[in-house]
This record gives sequence, C-alpha cells and structure tokens, in this order.
Amino acid sequence: MWGNYSRLIFLPFFCFLLSVNYYTNLALANIQCMKTRCNHNDAPTIQYPFKLQNIQPQNCGKIGFDLSCNENHQTILELPISINFVVKKIDYKSQEIHVTDPNECIPRLISHLNISSTPFHFIDNSNSNFTFFNCSSMNTALQSHYSSIKCLSSHGYHVYALNSTLQIKDVTLSYCTKLYDMSFVPESVIFSNEDQLVLGWDTSCGNENETENECSNIVSKSKGARKKEAILVPIVSCFGILLLVTVLYHIRYTTQKDKENEARIEKFLEDYKALKPTRYSYSDIKRITNNFKNELGQGAYGTVYKGKLSSDIYVAVKLLKTSTGNGPEFINEVGTMSQIHHVNVVHLVGFCADGHTRALVYEYLPNGSLQKFISTTDFKNHFLSWDKLREIALGIAKGIEYLHQGCDQRILHFDIKPHNILLDNNFTPKISDFGLAKLCSKDQSAVSMTAARGTIGYIAPEVFSRNFGNVSYKSDVYSFGMLLLEMVGGRQNVDVVEKRSGLGYFPEWIYNLLEQGDDLREHIEVEKYAKIAKKLAIAGLWCIQWHPIDRPSMQVVVHMLEGDGDKLSMPPNPFASADPAIMNVSVIGRQLHRD
Repeated sequence: MWGNYSRLIFLPFFCFLLSVNYYTNLALANIQCMKTRCNHNDAPTIQYPFKLQNIQPQNCGKIGFDLSCNENHQTILELPISINFVVKKIDYKSQEIHVTDPNECIPRLISHLNISSTPFHFIDNSNSNFTFFNCSSMNTALQSHYSSIKCLSSHGYHVYALNSTLQIKDVTLSYCTKLYDMSFVPESVIFSNEDQLVLGWDTSCGNENETENECSNIVSKSKGARKKEAILVPIVSCFGILLLVTVLYHIRYTTQKDKENEARIEKFLEDYKALKPTRYSYSDIKRITNNFKNELGQGAYGTVYKGKLSSDIYVAVKLLKTSTGNGPEFINEVGTMSQIHHVNVVHLVGFCADGHTRALVYEYLPNGSLQKFISTTDFKNHFLSWDKLREIALGIAKGIEYLHQGCDQRILHFDIKPHNILLDNNFTPKISDFGLAKLCSKDQSAVSMTAARGTIGYIAPEVFSRNFGNVSYKSDVYSFGMLLLEMVGGRQNVDVVEKRSGLGYFPEWIYNLLEQGDDLREHIEVEKYAKIAKKLAIAGLWCIQWHPIDRPSMQVVVHMLEGDGDKLSMPPNPFASADPAIMNVSVIGRQLHRD
C-alpha cells in the first residue's frame, strides 16, 4: 500500500517532466519535419507522407515513402531490389507521383519490381502478365504483328512483350529466346512511348481511424491550434496523471492480452500456412473492396462488403468487429474452412490478419441468403419453386453430411439457419459462417460446451439442458430440421396459420396436419408439389425429435430426401412429451424470429 502512496508523491514532478519533454519534442518535430526539396529550381516539394532519408526523422513520413537527393540534386525514389526512379512531380492532392528512369527505359527498370511490396500502385489498374522474348531480326512474322520495345532492342535483335495468356501455337517464336516474365503490370506501362511512369499511393494514413485531414496536418499544425495545445496539454496532463497508476495497470493487462492473442493467431496461421488460403494485407482488403464502398449486410460479428479480385472474379469480404476479430471466432472460421472443399460449403478464398484488423474473404454468391426467399410474402421477386426448394434442401443436407463424415475430424456447425445458407447463380446452396463451429473426432459421442451457442429457434434442446442427452452432431440435425420446416412454412399463405387459433407454433401445427392425413393438399393446389412439401415436412419432423438418440443421422436424412416421399413413415409426436420450459424457449424463439 505504501508503495502506491510513494508513487503519488512523485506525480507532480513527473507531470512537470512530461510537459517539458512534450514541448521539446514538439519544437524539434516542427523544425525537422518542415517542407524541403533537393534543389530550388524544378525539384518537387517533399512533405508528409514522404520524408528525406537520412535527413529527416522517421516520424516525418510513412514507411516506404523515403526519398533521397543524388549528387545532381535530383529527387530519387528507391523501391525494393535497388530500383531507383527520378521523381519529376508529386501531386499531393490527387496522391500521384510522376517518376522517370535515368536510363530512359522504364520496362527494364521494372522488370523485377513487385509493386505489391511497395505502398504504391499503378494508376492504370488493367494489369496483365507478360513474357519477354529476345528475337532475331530474322523473325519477320512477329515483327509484322507486334511492336518491339525500342529501349530493350538493339541492332540485329528485338525484344517483344507478349501477353502470357497467348498460347505458343498462336505466336511464331522461331529465332526467339525467352528472357523473363513480368506479372500484374499495365500494358500502358510497357508499351508507352513516354519515358514517365505515374504511381498512386493509398489515401489513408495506415491507420483506419485517422482521417485524411489528420494525415496532412500531422507535421503542420496551425498557430492557433498549437497555442490551445500548449495551454491544454499541461492542464490535462497534470489532472490526468492522478489516474496514471490505475491506467498503467489496465494498459499492462490489456497489452499482455493483446500480445497473447497476436501470438496465438500467428502460431495458428503458421500451422495452417500449408493449406494455402491467401493471406491479404489491410491495404489489399481496401483495394479489393474499393475502400469498402459496396456493403452487402451486417451481422453480429462484422460487416460484409462486395469486392473484386479481378475484372470477372467477385468476392464477399467479412470485416470482423474488433471485439470479436481477435478471439477464437477468427481462428475457428479460418481453421475450419481451410479443411473444407465441398460444393455445398462456401469457399474461403483468403483472410486478413494485419495488426488488429481481421477479415475473411469468401466467394461471392449473388443470390444472397435463403432467408429472403422463404420468409417473405413478396413471391413475385423472391419466388422459389417446390422443385428448387427440394434441390436446395438436399444440397444443404449433403453439405452437413460432409461436415459430419467427409473430413478427417467431424465438424459441428452449431448455427444452421436460413441466414447462413447462401445461394449462387444457379441457386446451389452453400453453408457459411463457421464462427461457432467445433471440431471433434468421429468416434466422439459427445462434445463439451460451457455455454449455449447458436440462434434461438434453431438450437437443439440438449444444448439448453443435458436432461435431453449429450451435445453432439445430432444438434446440427435438429437445426436442419427446423430449417426444413421453415422452408415448408415459408411457402404457405401466412393467413392459413394465423386463422387457426392456438396453432401459432408452425412445427406442431404441421405435425397435427399430417397426422390427420391432410397431406397439405388443402393448402397446396398441385398434388406433385404437395408431395414435395410432405417429404420435406416429415424429414424435418424426424430431425426435431427432442432426444438426440431419436433423430436420424444426416446420411439417413439425405436418403429420405432422395427417396420416394410416399414411403416415409410419420415420426413420433415430438411435442407430446417435451419439457415445457424448453418448449417455451423454442416457441418464443421461433415467434421472435418470424416477426
């Protein structure tokens, strides 16, 4: 206790030292980070985010934006592998830098440049892959169809850059020798007659919480702001210092936890490197999503944006919230999805683990989730035929069966619901969102669970109460059964249920209807479609038996949906002996969900 009091004695003195140190650093930073240039004639102005290497401190600019002056007082931009450009112009408003090659041959200079390893990008984003060939002047066929690169060519031979997508048979390559390949380079950079290259840089500061104005004002604050700051800083520091001891303890605890999270995630990513989902940086994610312009939707764990990897390949990027992105959900989803390759499971293209940013990159499925097709009365714009519903149900069942039996370890999803079933162009269903998934061995009859997981209305009874049995893969079967019944219910006229007093819980109503031999024909005019609805309903009722031991495996469910519906027997009444407490939870959850 005395140790804490002794610290408080030195707090005013520490406050004074802190203020002095602040003013000293502020004065030095303002002097050292002033605008400069390599000569006073035509050299471009050097300011944030650029800095003059070995002259200005690191905090005057961003990493990778180092410039230098050569002996001729020219401004030099040095990129990886000792690639040096002469800088002619820097446009800070449009964020473009104009550079040239001292030897007047930009194609030679960028032959080994990997632009993605720099903070810059080509302004022309129509990137292609090229193969360079050295051809004798005897190759007249190539000369007549393609233009050689003059600065690489010489007397007696010509250098050509051919698009790598061309087949060898399409090009006459006699008297030619392959030089090297160049990837992701705009055609205009290679074939332009102008010896000047324009590069752009990212619009952010490197920290998504900083605005562009804050970036530009880091080293050039107004006099009025500095005066206010000079007054406020000592006052705020002296009052805030009283809480320093508590804050330091909190920071120490938080920092330690962050380090543990980072270490755990890095170890996990190292272990899964061989599985080859692509790892993207935060700048890659911003480029793919065009600065997060096209939002597809929001969920409990983050926001989903539409992105583009190339001109014809679209993806969905889920940017996880900070509160959940550092936890086990991220490891769970990447680790689980890396092992899955099935037509009815969404494909994980890649992920981002850059600082505190976590994102998941999936294949883009244009028709969205199944939810909008089965929980709306707008059948004109969201109509699915009964045949298509049967195909979707069977596809989902096969996907879950694969998760339970097709991998080295059994994967339990624990959140099967219409929102997590996505549909591609052909309405092929794909299971998504594995943030709550658990892995277990195939011979493991039960899994441990510290708390209920899933969505109310789809959670199996044993997840709430072990009186019904152990939590296992049969919990996914229950969720799938509720999904099947919702698919049947979503195709009914809502008034049919609402007009029947006391029958607001659709699964129980559908059971009573089938038990009475109605076969749903009263509500579906075409007998063929009524048989499909009956098959889906009976399979769903088998799946929602209260005790896991009474539910079929997903393999059996697949056989049910593939077989003749007339041969399916009615299951026992799952509502007759249900625990009222659990029943109430499920009923309330379903009603809330449908509302």
